[in-house]
Amino acid sequence: MGVANHPKWAWFPSKWAWLHCGVGVADTSAGRGQAAGLGGGRARGAELGGAPGAAGGAMQERGYRHIPPAAPGPGPGPEPPPPASTSSSSSTAAAAAASSSASSEGPGPARRPLRKWEVFPGRNRFYCGGRLMLARHSGVFVLTLGLILATSGLFFAFDCPFLASHLTLAIPIIAAVLFFFVISCLLQTSFRDPGILPRATPSEAADLEKRIDSMGTSTYRPPARTMEVVINKYVVKLKYCYTCKMFRPPRTSHCSVCDNCVERFDHHCPWVGNCVGKRNYRYFYAFILSLSFLTAFIFACVVTHLTLRSQRDGFLTTLKTTPASVLELVICFFSVWSILGLSGFHTYLVASNLTTNEDIKGSWSNKRGSEFANPYSHKSILTNCCAVLCGPFHPSLIDRRGFIQPDVGTPSSPKSEVPSFGAKPDTSMEDACQDFAISCTA
Repeated sequence: MGVANHPKWAWFPSKWAWLHCGVGVADTSAGRGQAAGLGGGRARGAELGGAPGAAGGAMQERGYRHIPPAAPGPGPGPEPPPPASTSSSSSTAAAAAASSSASSEGPGPARRPLRKWEVFPGRNRFYCGGRLMLARHSGVFVLTLGLILATSGLFFAFDCPFLASHLTLAIPIIAAVLFFFVISCLLQTSFRDPGILPRATPSEAADLEKRIDSMGTSTYRPPARTMEVVINKYVVKLKYCYTCKMFRPPRTSHCSVCDNCVERFDHHCPWVGNCVGKRNYRYFYAFILSLSFLTAFIFACVVTHLTLRSQRDGFLTTLKTTPASVLELVICFFSVWSILGLSGFHTYLVASNLTTNEDIKGSWSNKRGSEFANPYSHKSILTNCCAVLCGPFHPSLIDRRGFIQPDVGTPSSPKSEVPSFGAKPDTSMEDACQDFAISCTA
């Protein structure tokens, strides 16, 4: 391979002074050993250097030729091809440059953008790509669903055929309608967003933490802040949530099980595996009301079935031949009373436009005086029932299926809406909370 276009001192020792005068190696097929045989010491180098003609003849005898120094500028002929090693190194460098440019354009394949339900801060489980949500501890919900399915299945398999043939075909039809209505209301209550409010943004939370840290030590927390608004001529206090970093709207409470602030929070029901709030209370009420009807209907039909069979076969024989009906009778007997009682209690709450949370705390008890009357009541049972059960469907505020937007920078922290401890809140914030409180009661 030819190296005539490379500096000569890069290939041979500097003691061969004649190589610096334009002598290049044109044939290296014999290897470096033959090239090294040229230099026999300083005497031979001087002999070659002193007689140019003799040196040329000696080089011709050994297969070497004299290459005159190249003139400045590009030569007229084509440049010799680069060595194989140089070519491979150049291709390697080109590949490295291509890979570096590709890496600068993007770190390999693009990552799948995360959805908001995947990083949701509350203690909830999401299914079907965030379309369905449930509380973290859902074992009791599975028990509820299993009891309903098992009891209804036994009734349709062992009692309905006898009753349809001996009494009327309407019995299995009524039972089927009640069963499907109960299951649909249960699933709507369990997998629906109960009215969760989104938490404060990171910039707002960071600004609040700075304010809290400036008040004292890292473990110090100031007393709970409140804000007063007027709703229907009654003063209502809005509490500040340190977990969600916001003032809670009227009738909103933070669930300690799901770790979320829920609008019109009623209670956390483990039987349905979810909180009961603004967006699923009507389904919860329809569920317990229809379940009480279904339980009472199955109980009455099973008693009728056992009575008719005992008149024909005897009581003991009937108990031995219909164990499934006996099991249904026991389950319905011990559950119908609690379900009927729960339905009656929530019927009272709906008629009064109250929540379970407000009733337990006695927030609007008449015993505390007229100034603590319920500001959300419309003073009419029918109007209250329509307001609770027939109001508009409110959209979800947490946007579970939305994508997380990448941070384009660290924006400056906006002015916090939380007043300093002991300071009077801004009038603009009071007006905003007042308008929001009025809109919640509309």
